Amino acid sequence: MSTSDRNPLVHGSNLQQKESNRKKYQDVESKKFLTEIRTEYNQWHSANLELIGPTSTPTDKDNEIIAQRVKLLSDYKDFLDQQHYAEKFDSRSNLHSSVLEEFLYYLFKDLVRDFGSNALIGKSHTFKDIFFVSPKYSEMLKRPYARIEKKDHDFVIGATIQASFEAATPPEQDETPGELVTFVQQEPESYSEATVTGNVETHLFDIPVVVID
Repeated sequence: MSTSDRNPLVHGSNLQQKESNRKKYQDVESKKFLTEIRTEYNQWHSANLELIGPTSTPTDKDNEIIAQRVKLLSDYKDFLDQQHYAEKFDSRSNLHSSVLEEFLYYLFKDLVRDFGSNALIGKSHTFKDIFFVSPKYSEMLKRPYARIEKKDHDFVIGATIQASFEAATPPEQDETPGELVTFVQQEPESYSEATVTGNVETHLFDIPVVVID
């Protein structure tokens, strides 16, 4: 999944969900507060987009740009952390906590963009482990029944991997045998979904290079 396929603006998305919620935040006070926050958010968002850098090529202005981004964050957080907003939107709403996640995107977006459109940045469910859970031995001979366990992270810089698995001829019968690897069976908490075509199953998962939680 490339940078264009996911929404790294987690705070803006959180705010939009509250604005469009038809059950909650429909009282006059909530609507008033959301309108005020939206105005400040749009200014914070636009100001960060106007700033360019740091990039993969260091410059003398990098420290200044970082300082400007931190100042923008501090000003917006001071506004959002006012008591009346904190009481209306508590920690369960994730409105306040999602600000830092979006700030990390602004901080690294230009650097990561230099590596190409396939670069992964933002919230992600990343690769944790791989298991093989065939319902019975005869089925394992047809396809591996691989399962990719994932772990949630608030912010990731990495890459998205597409991997295909299929049952193969045993090494002793293969002219080009590979290395035998022993897998330890465990009970995972969650699995990825696989696309199956014939006896080939394809998995899509993220590999992190940098993780910030």
